[in-house]
Amino acid sequence: MARLTQATVRKIAKGLLAAERERRVLDPLTVTHEGIDVASAYRVQLALVELRKAAGEKVVGKKIGLTSLAMQRMLGVDQPDYGHIFDTMVLEDEVRMDTGELIQPKVEPEIAFVMERPLKGPGVTAMQVLAATRFVVPAIEIIDSRIRDWKIKLCDTIADNASSARIVLGNTPRQVHQVDLRLVGMVLEKNGEVAQTGAGAAALGHPANAVAWLANAIGAYGVALEAGEVVMPGAVSAAVDVGKGDDIQVAFDGLGTVSTRFV
Repeated sequence: MARLTQATVRKIAKGLLAAERERRVLDPLTVTHEGIDVASAYRVQLALVELRKAAGEKVVGKKIGLTSLAMQRMLGVDQPDYGHIFDTMVLEDEVRMDTGELIQPKVEPEIAFVMERPLKGPGVTAMQVLAATRFVVPAIEIIDSRIRDWKIKLCDTIADNASSARIVLGNTPRQVHQVDLRLVGMVLEKNGEVAQTGAGAAALGHPANAVAWLANAIGAYGVALEAGEVVMPGAVSAAVDVGKGDDIQVAFDGLGTVSTRFV
């Protein structure tokens, strides 16, 4: 398989950024660029990151996608991926989200980690993740795809910054020893009705396993999880479609709640 040239990588990244800003969709990259592979897709993502940084955005964290079997089945992929979180993506609890800023949004319930100390792979373990974590909070990730009708394969979502859009962080921080992150239960309500349930174990058996996977994956490129960064370890249930007028509330046992309304 022919590797994508750097000129092509940059062209794809510019196209993805324009699609996000103009609220339009693209045909799957795996259809329009048959030579794309996982390595090329991450090159596209990094080119996209550089474009956003050049526009004044700052990287404030990282996210892992597709850590739950439910999400892998939903999107037809068989391994996790990762992306970058920018300062422009971070929202506070109870935020009113302007649906007009999004294309085809979904929400995922997650347990967000805020790092106390840097972590850099290889060899990072879940125990080291817990020791390096300042606190965890309940969170909602608002995912979105610039790929038409979510017809994505792994390389499509990787290139598209792991289908990132926004994150909503709760305001009830907990120390990692205060809650069993593997067994903690979750209920996601949409408009007052239960839409999904799950538990922390859905993220690679334990959310800290997912963060360790991320530290090791990016460590291969000389990149670390930095102190103060927010890390989203992946959904604990399948995603839920949302649109204008929808109220979303996520409750984690012992961890607290987080909510948003789409307007």
